[in-house]
Amino acid sequence: MKKINIIIILLIIITTGVYAQNTTQARSVLDKTAGILNRKGGLSINFSMTSSKTETISGIIAIKGKKYNVRTSQAIVWFNGKTQWTYMKNTNEVNITTPSQAQQQMMNPYAFINIYRSGYNLSMKTQGKNYVVHMTAQNKSIQEIYVTINKSTYIPSAVKIRQGSVWTSISISNFITKNQSDNIFTFRSKDYPNAEIVDLR
Repeated sequence: MKKINIIIILLIIITTGVYAQNTTQARSVLDKTAGILNRKGGLSINFSMTSSKTETISGIIAIKGKKYNVRTSQAIVWFNGKTQWTYMKNTNEVNITTPSQAQQQMMNPYAFINIYRSGYNLSMKTQGKNYVVHMTAQNKSIQEIYVTINKSTYIPSAVKIRQGSVWTSISISNFITKNQSDNIFTFRSKDYPNAEIVDLR
């Protein structure tokens, strides 16, 4: 009986050690990715997003820190780090909101960079030329995130997010480091003089 207990204890110690090492490795990979994505001047990417609740949305997003500017065939979104403006082309309407962290995540494929350090358990596996980092949380609006990251460049190529029972998949391409003007992250009403402004804050 004592031998069995010792074996169980050893297995627990070994498993805990392996899990801790895997968590450390996952955090290290995300730290390197964060260093690239948090480039001071900003960057731009092409993306395609699908979920069980929406049709596929494709477009281009410019990012600078927490700020983003998204352009698709249906809409244009500006976010200056606090306020978000969404221009719907089919209705010529601009909605003004203060998006939650979860809402920012759905608009910005790289928003996970600002949340992985707190409140998420991390694990990681290798898949071909990529790392796949798995983030899980108990008390967050986004319960799970999978991030596929290139092993040599540390640039993400895909993000998969779960909110409740709904999964959203985002594929990322054409990563370009480019200095972004702060002006592109704020809506300018003079550019859309006939648009109806709806303040939902």
